[in-house]
Amino acid sequence: MSTYKLTKESVLNALGHVEEPDLKRDLVTLNMVKDIELGVDQVRFTVVLTTPACPLKELIRKRCVDAIHTYIGPDIEVLVNLTADVSSTRFNAPVLPGVKNIIAIASGKGGVGKSTVTANLAVALHKSGAKVGIIDADIFGPSIPVMFGAEELQPAVGQVDGKNMLQPIQQFGVKLMSIGFLTPKDNAIVWRGPMASQALRQFFADTNWGELDYLLIDLPPGTSDIHLTLVQTVPVTGAVIVTTPQKVALADATKGLAMFRQPQINVPVLGVIENMAYFTPAELPDSKYYIFGKGGGQLLADKFDVPLLGQIPLVQSIREAGDDGKPVVTENDPVTSGAFRSAAEALAQQISVRNATLDKTRPVEIVRQ
Repeated sequence: MSTYKLTKESVLNALGHVEEPDLKRDLVTLNMVKDIELGVDQVRFTVVLTTPACPLKELIRKRCVDAIHTYIGPDIEVLVNLTADVSSTRFNAPVLPGVKNIIAIASGKGGVGKSTVTANLAVALHKSGAKVGIIDADIFGPSIPVMFGAEELQPAVGQVDGKNMLQPIQQFGVKLMSIGFLTPKDNAIVWRGPMASQALRQFFADTNWGELDYLLIDLPPGTSDIHLTLVQTVPVTGAVIVTTPQKVALADATKGLAMFRQPQINVPVLGVIENMAYFTPAELPDSKYYIFGKGGGQLLADKFDVPLLGQIPLVQSIREAGDDGKPVVTENDPVTSGAFRSAAEALAQQISVRNATLDKTRPVEIVRQ
């Protein structure tokens, strides 16, 4: 029989010394410790993380075990169950009520691989255990149907509370909506801005998204009516800026980032992802050739005091996977899958910090002169 004072109170006291690395407060204060069960020289409990993609989960597990051994007894068996309840600042939202976080994926310039990044981030988040969707907001140049091998698919229509709603296409566990599912794939979309904006609003209000942890919005290049429609229609949790390292891409990415920082828009920028950061040949996996320059993404992140979420290599298999309609993160290649998985974990981490430290975002009211 143990001589340690193993009680629920002593367990909570010990875990009160474990700091959540990102939120800088202890697990007990954050109400992350649940379901404490005691046995003979054994304790079992659950720690509810703010995202299943938490990159620090094993560190948190180790700190919990160390705290029990330090403050109660070194011979106690500690069983830590890690689960997740994705954090959100969106409560009782009239539009997309079941969506916890809306993330804008933006760039200033076309051709930087923004849709490729969006597709792979979404699948990586899904593989971590999150519920994920994508809205392809590039009305005039939709790429998501191709990236997911869904060019021939069309969304069904079903009734929800007496209203006809589009049912998202689901591929690789991710829910998808794009104008590419609703029009012939070889037809050009020749619409004025208001029509494109109305299509985006329908993707929000007339699509049955259900419960989602993350809804990624794949925005068109630049700063346009679509961007304004997004921030006016729904409160955006935060934005991610995708760029390549080269100077011309950084100049445009700077404008895209600055748009979200404008006082009347005021959407938090969660970080920068540098795509095509370096070229790695398949036959030389440890080599890096900086074709488009070096360190441009870090310079942009430093300039605006935001994190560099990831650096994605320029690898032939990423392009091939996109053309084949199967995001490369579905494979187990450590170079490509690992880069996207790390970026997705960093993004989820920043979303959790944003939700814990900043006020909720509100839809933007644009005052026209």
